[in-house]
Amino acid sequence: MVLVVILIILALLAGGIGLLVEGLFWLVVIAGVLFLAGVVAGFVNRRT
Repeated sequence: MVLVVILIILALLAGGIGLLVEGLFWLVVIAGVLFLAGVVAGFVNRRT
């Protein structure tokens, strides 16, 4: 019984870490897209 509880806790921790990594990955992707959009908008505004 104790082994099952330990395994469940480890699974929850691993899942939480996985979610955190996934969230950070998408945060970086969104930041990159916004940065590129800002660079393009700034370049277009500067040209005109």
